[in-house]
Amino acid sequence: MSPALLSTGAPEAATDRTVVGEHLSLPLFHTLSGVLAGHPYVKVVVDRAEGDWHVLDAAAHPFHVNYIATRVLGMELAELDAGLDAFNASVYADPDRRFLLGVLSLHSGEDADGRERPFLVLETTEADTMHGALLEFFHGFVRDRVDARLPLLLKPANHVQEEELAAVSEQSVPRVLGHELFGTRTRTALNTGEAVGRLRRYATVEEYEAAAGGLGWSDIVAMPCLPDDVQRVAGFVNTAPITPLSHTNVLASGWGIPNAIVQDLDQLAERHGLDGAWVRYRVREDDITLERLDEDPGLRAPAWHQQRIRLEPPLLEDAPVLSLHRLRTADRDRYGTKAANLGELHHVLDSRTADLTAFYGRPRPPRENLRPHLAARLGLATPSAAELRAAASSFVAGTVEAPEGVALPFSLQHRFLTSSPALQQGIGKLKMALELDALDVLDALCLQLQHLIRHAPMPDSVAGEITRALPDQLAAGERLVVRSSSNAEDLPGFSAAGVYDSVTTVRGTDELLDAVRQVWASLVSPRSVRLRHQVGISLDDTYMGVIVQEYVPAALGGVLVTCNPTRREDFRNVYLNCSPGSPEQVVEGTVLPQQYLYNTVEGGGRTVALGSWPEGLSAGTRAQLADLSLTGRLLQSHFGAPEVDAPLDIEWLLTDQGDFRLVQIRPYAL
Repeated sequence: MSPALLSTGAPEAATDRTVVGEHLSLPLFHTLSGVLAGHPYVKVVVDRAEGDWHVLDAAAHPFHVNYIATRVLGMELAELDAGLDAFNASVYADPDRRFLLGVLSLHSGEDADGRERPFLVLETTEADTMHGALLEFFHGFVRDRVDARLPLLLKPANHVQEEELAAVSEQSVPRVLGHELFGTRTRTALNTGEAVGRLRRYATVEEYEAAAGGLGWSDIVAMPCLPDDVQRVAGFVNTAPITPLSHTNVLASGWGIPNAIVQDLDQLAERHGLDGAWVRYRVREDDITLERLDEDPGLRAPAWHQQRIRLEPPLLEDAPVLSLHRLRTADRDRYGTKAANLGELHHVLDSRTADLTAFYGRPRPPRENLRPHLAARLGLATPSAAELRAAASSFVAGTVEAPEGVALPFSLQHRFLTSSPALQQGIGKLKMALELDALDVLDALCLQLQHLIRHAPMPDSVAGEITRALPDQLAAGERLVVRSSSNAEDLPGFSAAGVYDSVTTVRGTDELLDAVRQVWASLVSPRSVRLRHQVGISLDDTYMGVIVQEYVPAALGGVLVTCNPTRREDFRNVYLNCSPGSPEQVVEGTVLPQQYLYNTVEGGGRTVALGSWPEGLSAGTRAQLADLSLTGRLLQSHFGAPEVDAPLDIEWLLTDQGDFRLVQIRPYAL
């Protein structure tokens, strides 16, 4: 529940009940408090010079610094705005600061006898760098001025504070970590939005699959963990914990539908008769509601139901198998988006000519730009624009590597498909069914065609081009990874996360050719065909490139998105998931990953959840992840251009040698 770093300009309410120097009783706390994430809270300011404290009326003072500047120091807002970053540094980073800023929130837990017991939590903002002695002083000062019957716990706001507190006795400063406090939260927003639809609850994947054929755009699907192949509906409800970077939430984000964790849905459904009822489903950052509607609302199909996505025409003339480092973004119409993006990444790292600072050059009122913050992150004082760009490029090239591998062009798939009359006949039947909207036979035709693709002989000329590109790896029996790279994915308005196949355990020529056929076949899976048909993507225009990479053992792997998925206005933080081993564990949802937020403006990071793991990562590894997070933000300036606020979705791994390797980079739909 960390407060956002403060900006100025919000008007104050007409009535201000802020108190100075008073003991804070529970009735007074509730008089002054607001509510954030379901918990009452007040903002507090400790003035060390005066030996006093201020408890702010939440309705009158949304920002600590506004209050300090105008009410304590007598400044004008315009004066504060002009030097906001310097002022923030004086209250959040100066080790000998006058003011200590925090939030005091009220929570409830159970004591040893199972009785409900309220307690208070004190925390600072996420970028605050209070050292251990200041944290101990802050906690003790507030402890002496609040209701003695309530336990007061200090919640470190970031990893720096956690490490500082390690040297302070827990008897002196009782504490609670963020993931301990909120890890058991009953309701969590994953993708904000609103939908009206009929609530469909399923206890198991088997129940869902049995009913999936009857689901449509007006349904809201609720189950413990939605399958990755869930179809496009009005909204998702997860009744068990998942991560914001799961495939289903990436789909929800790309489709613009609400998604949340609602662990008490069963009780809500029974209490309010929600099962099968029409409901209004709202997901906000700090509020999730399911409201039963008494009658059929007479819905019209949503905009996406009539949406039509246009593809650039694929280029099918013969093209060579190329090393990834020879590709650029413009090659996506021959090799697919994924391969082209990895080729562009090679170019960025090798040439160091791209401007990776554009995100920080965007105005963030009242700041003219964030370049001074980037300079500080890179260890520079007052660099020129050219020096800052050069330092950013060097930092990125020194932090991550692009994967080695080769890309198979669309032309190889085209030659394979046209080599077999049986394949051509199967494609013709599927096209006819799509033209006639004969969806009742669609799945059977897709499955038949997939079987044909997987088992049809590959022309010698096609097989030869593939195997000649990897002679040493095939001869040595090295493990390879075969990934999809379609032109029908990572498009504005159309997310194909988890739709196409990848094969990660390939050795030898036969397994390689089988894996390539499997990836090609995934282009006509029932799910992928239905999803493309819904948005008007023609089967004629859809082709599959293939990436073949050497397998690299990973000590740690995961997904990074260069935004905060649950707070879309947050331009500071990026969200990172990880687990020991390969990124596939996170992407496929076989484990609940550890989750971290990293501030790419002022710096610092914090743990959101430990997932399936008993403890967090070491301080050294977390510092490496902070560098990875800043790298992702810098790459956003290039890959998101011209809209540099458009976030990226990056799959990464940390090799056994301690090097970061990016295995996929694509837009992340908000």
